[in-house]
Amino acid sequence: MLGNLYDRALDGERCWIRRDDGEVCNLPVRRWLGGRDADDQFDSAVVELCSGPTIDLGCGPGRLVTELVRRGVPALGVDQSATAVGLARRSGAPVLRRDVFDTLPATGRWHTVLLADGNVGLGGDPLRVLRRSAELLSSGGRCIAEFDPVAKGIRTGWVRLESSRTVGPWFRWASVGIDCVAGLAEEAGLALTAIHPIGQRVLARLTLA
Repeated sequence: MLGNLYDRALDGERCWIRRDDGEVCNLPVRRWLGGRDADDQFDSAVVELCSGPTIDLGCGPGRLVTELVRRGVPALGVDQSATAVGLARRSGAPVLRRDVFDTLPATGRWHTVLLADGNVGLGGDPLRVLRRSAELLSSGGRCIAEFDPVAKGIRTGWVRLESSRTVGPWFRWASVGIDCVAGLAEEAGLALTAIHPIGQRVLARLTLA
């Protein structure tokens, strides 16, 4: 979906995101890659909230999976980008190159599903993403999902990646405000059990009933 430009961004090309209404945002690739540009406060909080075997949907270069494994937590990342998967594996993270809606191992047996870095908005359909998370969880399992602390409701539209040399294809994406998480979770078969503000970002803990 993101195509070659996303892979090139991971390799260092400066890219940004353009929405169909003209809004332009930076693509925070350096933060995703970890290291000195990581959001250490956020990443530490995420890892602390993961309990038992954890699957990270849309894991990118695998910084969170790498840290979970380092701490002795069984973890698996899933991402469609060949470059992201390669970077993750070189860091020691077990990662599958696969669509998060394809067949995945241990469906119905994961203790934690992780949706960081806005991945609840994958495909512009957060309800589908959360329902998929619920399918993957064992009874009583948790989904740790990042939401937008500022946006109101669900903002769905078309976005594309751009660089000074290339314009990528449009694809669907959604920004999901923390204000609507309780109702959205309920529709997906999950229950909101906690909200965790972390600096300028916010996580929700959603539990499978």
